[in-house]
Amino acid sequence: MVQIYNNIDDYLKNSTGAWKEQHIFMLPQWIQAWHQVFSSNEQLHISLIKRGKKTIGKAPLSIAGAAASFAGDPEICDYMDFTVAPGCEQEFYRVLLDELLERGVREFDLRCLRPESTVFPHLLKVAEERGGDCCIEQDGVSMEMDLPGDWNEYLNMLSRKQRHEVRRKLRRLREEADVDFLVVNDAARIAQLLDTFLEMFRQSRLDKALFMTSQMESFFRLMTEAMSKTGILRLFLLTLNDIPAAASLCFAYGDTMYLYNSGYYPRYCSLSVGLICKILSIRHSIETGRKKYDFLKGAEPYKYQLGGKEVGLSRCRISF
Repeated sequence: MVQIYNNIDDYLKNSTGAWKEQHIFMLPQWIQAWHQVFSSNEQLHISLIKRGKKTIGKAPLSIAGAAASFAGDPEICDYMDFTVAPGCEQEFYRVLLDELLERGVREFDLRCLRPESTVFPHLLKVAEERGGDCCIEQDGVSMEMDLPGDWNEYLNMLSRKQRHEVRRKLRRLREEADVDFLVVNDAARIAQLLDTFLEMFRQSRLDKALFMTSQMESFFRLMTEAMSKTGILRLFLLTLNDIPAAASLCFAYGDTMYLYNSGYYPRYCSLSVGLICKILSIRHSIETGRKKYDFLKGAEPYKYQLGGKEVGLSRCRISF
């Protein structure tokens, strides 16, 4: 059985039970913010595939004419995928493809797929069985690392040079100012600090200032409001003498801390406040028992320096 939802409110109202999403960017709250700001002209098409009363998978798609893609945008969604119950992959994709082909969908463009996606061993097989042409290409990289049990063990994971640099930067910062590191997860407090974060974001780099258009700012405001209400949003704030200097916007989801975006005030650049804020967010993640720290998309040098390892992402195109 297939249940189709064309808006998030109906999906949330009628879907039964808690459904663990594969990635934060597939959460209904995230999709709702994206759809409201960026995709009002495309049809939201959320398919729940069921075997009796049991949901075996979910396909959050956006459909424009005969073309289907994930509900989201690679500019703001680092990972996208279908959510499928283990052992039900072939059944899920057969039912899903049959339903979409019957609706006239002939082109699929699936972006930001991680290596473990069920698309590769299962959807491709089902598509080829139905005469589809499949193409896989590289779609950038993300960076992540497994976290050890304590802070000193993490430092020992780094190269000798980087370990020395981390300790030196932390020591120098404490010598220069009264340092505080705040972990904000209260929705009301995050809303109060969002203007400060957006100002830091724009000031920290020219490309970030260009990225944060008025439309993108609308998305950030809707998204942070919605995601903070789920309890997974974390705003890490570094202050010097009680004055905000840097911030990192993260998501604590499952056993992973995701570093989504960050910013700092350039007047504190000589003290490496942006990097230190990220380092302290790693320490907090270790202390709170997270098993993985995900820097998300992009191969910036600091991610390698702090222990990140590359994860290749892929784009899958299927045509019928």
